[in-house]
Amino acid sequence: MTPEPRPAGLNEEQVRLEDVVRDDEMFDMTNLSTRRTGLDGVVYASTAQGQHGPRIKWYPGRPGRDAACLVVMLETPPRTINQGLSPRVARQAEAALVAWAALNREALLSYWHDGLGWTEEEHDAFLDGLKTLP
Repeated sequence: MTPEPRPAGLNEEQVRLEDVVRDDEMFDMTNLSTRRTGLDGVVYASTAQGQHGPRIKWYPGRPGRDAACLVVMLETPPRTINQGLSPRVARQAEAALVAWAALNREALLSYWHDGLGWTEEEHDAFLDGLKTLP
């Protein structure tokens, strides 16, 4: 008796879901321009990442993996963390960034907690619903 052929590309090996999730963390992110925020610079927002709590990051220029930024933890009250910016730049940006985060806190938290499962239309509605600073 000859064995039944296997479909191309499919092998016998199976990986436990817990192992995949641990090794291959999924998240979504968006870089928000001045037009969306009213802030000079770029605000990076994402769905849940790593072991830390909900947060956003502000970059005075283009975001990058090693670029200096100001982090706002979406706690009550918000807490800021300067990651490599000069103290002068961080102080100048902090009040407006915290105000923008407070204005959009519920939307940002919803994106952090639930955004990974959103469709394109839901993501667009999130972006369109963000409030800008005057």
